[in-house]
Amino acid sequence: MFAVLKTGGKQYKVAKGDTIQVEKLTGEVGDLVELAHVLMVVDDDDNVLVGKPVLEGASVKAEIVDQGRHRKIIIFKMKRRKNYRRKAGHRQPFTALKITDIAQGDA
Repeated sequence: MFAVLKTGGKQYKVAKGDTIQVEKLTGEVGDLVELAHVLMVVDDDDNVLVGKPVLEGASVKAEIVDQGRHRKIIIFKMKRRKNYRRKAGHRQPFTALKITDIAQGDA
């Protein structure tokens, strides 16, 4: 069984036991979160439930495993021959989730 869910403006294909990194969610390590924006669920018998756009009553339960930040990316702007240089860095925060349960809903 797997599901396709949407969080943080991105879509993720998840199955029970998977660990994914999503955009930062509020909560502490060990907290349980419920993601209700489920777009599609495929059960063990290969029955596909597709939402329009989301499945009513479907949810994915997960446990927060880690709150961290990705590696640093460097933003460098330069205009040649104009003595214009700007350097900045950015580290995007993330939340690591371990999927504990997938609940089916109605199509």
